[in-house]
Amino acid sequence: MIRKEVLPIVSNKQIAHESYELVLKSEYISSSAIPGQFLHVSIRNHTLRRPLSIAAVDQINDTVTLLYKVVGSGTSDLITYNENDELDVLGPSGNGFVLDDLEKNDEVLLIGGGIGVPPLHFLAQKLAQKQVKMTMVLGFLSKEYMFYEAEFKALGHTIIATDNGSYGEKGRVTDVDLSDYNFKHYYSCGPLPMLKAVKEKYAHLSGFLSFEERFGCGVGACFACVIPTKDDAGYKKICQNGPVFSSEEVLI
Repeated sequence: MIRKEVLPIVSNKQIAHESYELVLKSEYISSSAIPGQFLHVSIRNHTLRRPLSIAAVDQINDTVTLLYKVVGSGTSDLITYNENDELDVLGPSGNGFVLDDLEKNDEVLLIGGGIGVPPLHFLAQKLAQKQVKMTMVLGFLSKEYMFYEAEFKALGHTIIATDNGSYGEKGRVTDVDLSDYNFKHYYSCGPLPMLKAVKEKYAHLSGFLSFEERFGCGVGACFACVIPTKDDAGYKKICQNGPVFSSEEVLI
């Protein structure tokens, strides 16, 4: 259930080039959010809220972690918030990843690029609790953009790829050879060209795609974020019906 809350900031720090980690205090969100959901954050002096993916929750300390990239005036202002400042948020919003049919020791692939990496960390936390075996391929432009390598490695087998080869394997996430693995599903989040390539490469698997999109209202009222689908509805709203969709459902 989406709730409006004003939350205190625990920390807001830079973790890589242009990338920041924001930790908020919220008993409700930390206990109710599921992987793939986002928070719609109000930033002072900006009319529209910004959608930020949930990267982790801590139910012991009642915190929720968001990772964001500085891409415009809104996120440029967000980095000026400090500990004990407050943020007005709506959430948890959207539909997340489907995990119901996974069992202990099932093998799955998590594949993400850039700011599409954060929601996969929250997903990996949940999969680790279910004792699912994970292979995670994370792509970044270069070493300076990389974040959360240690956090992912603590949860499962992690492969880093960088476009320029400055760290890990050189190339895109779809260039990594995973032919020796027997995955049950894949879960992916990243820019649209990456998701298209992932869907094509792993067409033999059932998968789930999480779409990055700029939202207007964030609650399905403005029709600013739609994606074509195979069902009779034609188009669906990413903020309301997604951001996660099955790979078979969407037309990309």
